[in-house]
Order: sequence, then structure tokens, then C-alpha cells
Amino acid sequence: MKWLKGIGLFLIANFLIYITLSLTATLLVNVVLPAFGIDVRGIYNQQLLVWALVIGFGGAFISLAFSKQMARAMLSCEQITQPRSHAEQVIYGSVQEIAQRLHIAMPEVWIYDSPDPNAFATGPSKNNSMVAVSTGLLQNLREDEVKAVLAHEMGHVYNGDMFTTTVLSGLMNTFVYYISNFLSQLVGQPQGDREEGNTGNPILAFVVYIFLQVVLSFLAMMVVSWHSRRREFAADAFSAKVYGKEAMINALRGIDRWVNRTQFEYTGQDALATMKISGNSSGVMHLFATHPPIEARIDALQRITV
Repeated sequence: MKWLKGIGLFLIANFLIYITLSLTATLLVNVVLPAFGIDVRGIYNQQLLVWALVIGFGGAFISLAFSKQMARAMLSCEQITQPRSHAEQVIYGSVQEIAQRLHIAMPEVWIYDSPDPNAFATGPSKNNSMVAVSTGLLQNLREDEVKAVLAHEMGHVYNGDMFTTTVLSGLMNTFVYYISNFLSQLVGQPQGDREEGNTGNPILAFVVYIFLQVVLSFLAMMVVSWHSRRREFAADAFSAKVYGKEAMINALRGIDRWVNRTQFEYTGQDALATMKISGNSSGVMHLFATHPPIEARIDALQRITV
């Protein structure tokens, strides 16, 4: 019944979003803009809003539905079903223990080959998820620190971060598609009577559409990245409640030491960046960073009373 409840909440959320956007657009086009002498009622199209929602949320939720398969396809992964070593037992046992404590389905547990100490969680729901750790995490962190990282990832699973990020991404995609299409139509609409041969400027409309797509996509990316940074703090706090804040603090320091020692640079090109425990967040690119600076995360953990 839980999956039916999840589908129901998703449908209700999408319906409410559609109603809100529809009423806002109708009020703006028919009341607000005409009050300022701007009449765009001739180009407002309710179907455009529906199509924007379909494209915006459709792509986001298709990605979520196949997130586990895509993650495994992008990495050299090996699933742990029966632990064959102490390290595998630590990983599998920790995930199993936390899942039982939270009364959620046991996530799939994977190890992937990568030198950087990292881990990630993904999946459509908290009862259909996977947790993966890198070989670098096992080689560079102590056992209690590895457990803290796993608790962090389980925090993402339990908090439903994959779902909330997908909803936010879908909403941002909808805005980007709708606004860019609406304004490009406004710019390219005919000025005057069509019977006089004025059919508008399709080239200008196309240029404006591409420009708005790029600019609005960057703005949308900033919003999604801001949300991603906030959920990292929440997952750190979850780990602190499970295994104590010192283990999580030491894990973050261990990751930071490895990055500084190897001069390893996380890039925004990593398709799994928003899922992983560590990432780059320096300079102006901090606005687009999926992770807060490690110093800020440690400071937040030190302020927690558990």
C-alpha cells in the first residue's frame, strides 16, 4: 500500500502545481498585464502550460525511475549480497542495521571502483533504493568513519531526498520550458494585421527562445544546487544521530585530507555529483555546487547536541 500512497501523493502534488501555475498565468495574462497596457491574451495558450508540465516532470521522473540502472551503467559496480570479507560485512551490516532501525526495505548495496573516497545513494523511493561506496572510501577511512558515511547516505534514503530533488527539478524544468516558450512567442508575434503580410519574426523568436533556455537553466540549476546543499547538512545530522557526530566529522576530515593530498578536483561534469557525499564548492561556482564546503559541514556538526 505504501507505493500506492506514494503515487497518490505524487499525482496530488502535480495537480496542485498545475492548478497554481494555471491560475497564476491566467491572472497575470488577463488582469495584471492588461492593467499595465500589455495585452498578450492572443498568444496565451493553456496547452503550453500542460505540455511544459509533461516535459518538465516527465523527464525528471523518468530519470528517477531508472536512477539505479543509470548509476550502475556509469560505474564499474559489484553488488554485495553475501559479504565475503570484513570490509564487505561492515558495509552490508551497517546498511542492514540502519534499514531495520528505520523500518524500511533493505537497499541494494554496491561497491564501485574509484580512487576518491566517496559514496552515494539513489533510487525511486526509500523502499526501492541503492547505496554504493567507492573502493577509495574503504582504503582511506577507518571502519567507524565508513559507517558514518553509510549512515549519511541512509539519511538521504530515509529523508526521501531523491524524490524531493526530482520534484524540484521537474518544477524548475517546467518554468524554464514555459517561460522561454511564452516570452519567445511574445517577442516573435506579428506586429499589426496579419492580412497586411505581417507574420512576425520567427528568427528573433528562436534566438530569444535559445537565450532564455540557457539563462533560465542556469538560474534553475542554482535553485536545485541550493536544495542539494541543504540536504547534505540534513544527512550529516542524521549520521550524527546514528553513530555520533565525531565519526562523521572525522570522515569529512579524512575525505578533505585525501582531496588536498592528491589535488583531486571534483567537477560538475560528474552525472552522479548530486548523489555523492563529497564535491567541489569553491569560488563563484559555489552557487552551482551540490555540496557545502567541508569546513561548513564540520562546523554544523560541531554545533549539534546529540
